[in-house]
Amino acid sequence: MERKMDPELKRFLREVDEITGLVEGMNSDDPAVRDKAFQKADEKLEQGAEVVEGCRTNLNRTLINTNPSSSGPPQPPNLPGQYGMENKDMSQENFLKILERDAEERGKRRKESQKLANVLKEKGNAAFDKGDYATAVQHYTEGLNKLRDFQALYTNRAQAYIKLGKYEEAITDCDWALKCNENCVKAYVHMGKANLGLKKYEEARQCYQKILTIDPNREKLVKEYINSLDRAQKKEQQEKEVVEEFERGNVNTTTALEVLKKLSRPNKIPLFYLGGVRFLTELMKECTEQTLFRTSGGFGVINDNEIIRRSLTSSVKEPCEVELCVSVLVLWQAVSHGNEENQRLLLTSSDTSEQLLDLLSCKESEIYKECLALLSIYSSSEYGRGLLLCHLNLSRLMQILMGFVNCTDVTAGNAMGILTNLVPEKKFKKHCQNDFVFHVLPSFEILLKNLKLTNKQIFPQCISVIGSLASDKAIYGQVAGREEYWESCLIAIDEGISSVTSTEYRETLYTLLGLMVNLSIEQCCAIQVKAPAITERCISLLGSTDGGILTRATGLLSHVLPQSDEAVEKAVGAGMVKKMLRFIKAGGQTTTRYAVKTLAICSGRSEQARKEIVKCDKKFSGLMNLLSSDNELVVGNTALCLSHCFEIPGAAASLLKSDIVRMLLKHAGGDAKENGLQQNAAIALGKLCLAEPRHKTELRELHGLEILISCMKYIK
Repeated sequence: MERKMDPELKRFLREVDEITGLVEGMNSDDPAVRDKAFQKADEKLEQGAEVVEGCRTNLNRTLINTNPSSSGPPQPPNLPGQYGMENKDMSQENFLKILERDAEERGKRRKESQKLANVLKEKGNAAFDKGDYATAVQHYTEGLNKLRDFQALYTNRAQAYIKLGKYEEAITDCDWALKCNENCVKAYVHMGKANLGLKKYEEARQCYQKILTIDPNREKLVKEYINSLDRAQKKEQQEKEVVEEFERGNVNTTTALEVLKKLSRPNKIPLFYLGGVRFLTELMKECTEQTLFRTSGGFGVINDNEIIRRSLTSSVKEPCEVELCVSVLVLWQAVSHGNEENQRLLLTSSDTSEQLLDLLSCKESEIYKECLALLSIYSSSEYGRGLLLCHLNLSRLMQILMGFVNCTDVTAGNAMGILTNLVPEKKFKKHCQNDFVFHVLPSFEILLKNLKLTNKQIFPQCISVIGSLASDKAIYGQVAGREEYWESCLIAIDEGISSVTSTEYRETLYTLLGLMVNLSIEQCCAIQVKAPAITERCISLLGSTDGGILTRATGLLSHVLPQSDEAVEKAVGAGMVKKMLRFIKAGGQTTTRYAVKTLAICSGRSEQARKEIVKCDKKFSGLMNLLSSDNELVVGNTALCLSHCFEIPGAAASLLKSDIVRMLLKHAGGDAKENGLQQNAAIALGKLCLAEPRHKTELRELHGLEILISCMKYIK
């Protein structure tokens, strides 16, 4: 609580504020303000005495010596309201000098206090990081004794108080921090946590909501705090209901307590505990029984029982131990389903997190299936995923889960379902950045090389998981730059193409091609090396009757061809020009975009490609239609392809009676978002007029020379 301020101190502070105002007024650029300030100063000097709160304080007893003797030590300056001031003839200039000198001294003292307070704050922070919260409080307090209005020290000490369970003290410190800065977000955060510790849920909620009024961008942070608040409130309500049900004599609660007592008995045979665990699982029908299990120490009963613990941890299990282990996993599913507090306690108790991964990788199918079912419960909710991300070894988890892709039953689907739920989480991707290429990618490459052994219905989902992870820039570079990955993809494509029942591989090929398209966008050495081989596979896939496969194969070509002249030569030699022109005429939006880009690349690097385009489409009807497209990328690549073709004799002349000049001029002088569109249109227009001067006449008639000249820097 705030201490009552001494009246004399309050009066002194009021005097200081008044004098500070006078100084600011005397230094004002406004003559009226300055004159008024000097007038007030004169009135202050003329006052002989002042009555404060019923007591008379004389201000004329101490004289200010304006000509001090050199024989004595200098005396401290006298300030109005502090030491008194009797000399009515003192000049305004001397009065200001006294005030300025006092202000300088105060400033020096504050700087020194600030320096000491900062040192103590750092000491407190170091103690806090070590978990020594009592010492941290001590350092923060010493810092506040040096500087009472140091906001960070109040919020830091409040945080340390919360760790010590001193919630009232934390709230008081937050109040002081808000007096220093009414918009201090940290103060409201810690005040909310302190109120939560006191189970004052509504007060805590108001603190968190106040943060949004200060900074609306903190919505995600506030949501996390309010979710934590809701869980605590829900937990309290659940435990209250358990007590009420027990007092009513609820049969299930009474029976569950009796079973837990029996399970806590040591040195019984495994079948005794097996029956008890199964019976207890049957009782876990409602939230009340789940909460009773928790509040009655159910997790501890299971973990502390030597026979049960051995069934969970032994590497080689007897048949009875397998049954007991499976029963415990089923019990954990029952007590964790829809109960967030139980989920938390289970995953943070003893060595459960390591046990789960060991059980997940064991050879007994009954065990790893139930373990997958338990992890599925966690991965299906935001809170559960957060627990998995915080407490499990994610690299090992992903390795194990990907190994289930070879399973032919629902196990593979459950494993991929867990991964699919986890990969969108930023924390999961961030964790994978460090060791993805060492622990995860090699497992995926093995699956690609052994496509026959994979679950064809589930493997596309596995590929999508890798694709989702590769959307992270750091992971993207690791995958795209790895030759082993591209080689594995080629092996998988070969398997899909050569398979007698190729329809079985359709989804796998379709998804894999999509991943390859996304990973081939940027140039890198690995793709340059593999580009000719990738091109050969794409050429083979272009013979497919599946539209999705055709589109993605074309997209992959459009990305890898710019990275290899050898690949371009292979593509042109395989009749790529005719195929791309047919795709353009077919009119599919995505396929057209990829096809015209492929034509632009081939025509730019191969004279044979340019000749084939002119030969197959003498009037450029297909490309001319694309110049009217709403897609700027399509128009830009079309213009680029045309500019290459205008180098072939007679190509430009074939367009004399067309609308080509008007269309290119429109794009060259337009306001397209894609700069490449204007550049390519200008280049095409320039090459058109150079190849056939008669087009230049039309250009002049359209007043287009000025536009062309302004774009000359783009023309080579």
